[in-house]
Amino acid sequence: MIIAIITIFLLFPYIILIAYYRKYWLRIENYKIDKQPLPPQPYLSVIIAARNEENNIGACLNALIDQHYPIDNFEIIVTNDHSTDATAAVVKSFDRPNIILLELADYIDGKPLNSYKKKSIETALAIAKGELIVTTDADCIARPYWLQTLATFYCERQPVFIAMPVAYSLPQKSSFLKKFFYIFQALDFMALQGITGASAATGIHNMCNGANLAYTKDSFYAVNGFDEIQDIASGDDMLLMEKIQKIFPDKISYLKSQEVIVTTHPSVTVGEFFHQRIRWASKADRYTDKKITAVLVWVYFLNVWLLTLAIASFFSLQAMWWLLSSVFIKIIMELFFLYPVARFFKNEKLLWWFIPCQPFHIFYTVIAGWLGKFGNYRWKGRNVK
Repeated sequence: MIIAIITIFLLFPYIILIAYYRKYWLRIENYKIDKQPLPPQPYLSVIIAARNEENNIGACLNALIDQHYPIDNFEIIVTNDHSTDATAAVVKSFDRPNIILLELADYIDGKPLNSYKKKSIETALAIAKGELIVTTDADCIARPYWLQTLATFYCERQPVFIAMPVAYSLPQKSSFLKKFFYIFQALDFMALQGITGASAATGIHNMCNGANLAYTKDSFYAVNGFDEIQDIASGDDMLLMEKIQKIFPDKISYLKSQEVIVTTHPSVTVGEFFHQRIRWASKADRYTDKKITAVLVWVYFLNVWLLTLAIASFFSLQAMWWLLSSVFIKIIMELFFLYPVARFFKNEKLLWWFIPCQPFHIFYTVIAGWLGKFGNYRWKGRNVK
């Protein structure tokens, strides 16, 4: 009886939440633009914080150079965060007037920081000329109409903060285990992207990803930038979004357009994957918006309970029955939500892998959530608390 009560108590609100996400994901307009020459557009500043990205930064910059947006209407500011490889040399090799390279070491006087990325963005933003700041990562590839679509949306709707979609690009050739690992990440990340759009559309809570963001320079300074969140390595995206949302509650938007999807790479190793997810989880207790804290805690304890039932199933048929029933319902509801999200990203074929990925997802959620609160992680070669 106790097993049934706890299971229903945790599972039923989760079902409602997933149905709610699906409803509002479908309500978001699929934004499209006329790809003809446009009237004068705003000046944009694209900011990239880069550390040891010699293998990626070149492709990232090439994608930005190939944008269908006037070259004299945007700048690219790369802040080199103490790279020990040829990142800076690759950036310098482009030798274009709208590509600016900053060395973070010149701005911090050797002082150790816990958030080098925030400082990198802050340093670039201080010299940025754009009214709209656009952030992406050095290992991301933008589509050709990324800036034009963003600029048009901004001019039409006048938001001060715009979240945009991110997707993983999967390697074409890999072993079966590697392929499974990459697909597992892609499915997990795609679900997070769907929740990002749905949550922004509803205002139930805020989510975004720093690999594809835009916000006005004025709004950044209106909330004193990263003040009060500088001590945490992560949070240059969601914690900033939360600060801006408090001052501009009706000026937060999600731009749902295939033209603005940027792609990035999944983690190559299991250790790298866990460090990434632990970093994301580490900021969970820093949200002042209690709605997102409640959602994260509820989802975490549901997964803890499912893992507990899995262990108890070795000793109890009742526990096994409730485990199988719960996982079945959970899978059905998540696929119900994920299908339209996968259709938007043109990745419906990945859904065939969703069921075999489920036990690994439950396990990693529990471990990453725990270590995000109580453990340390490595990020860009640095140990972070």
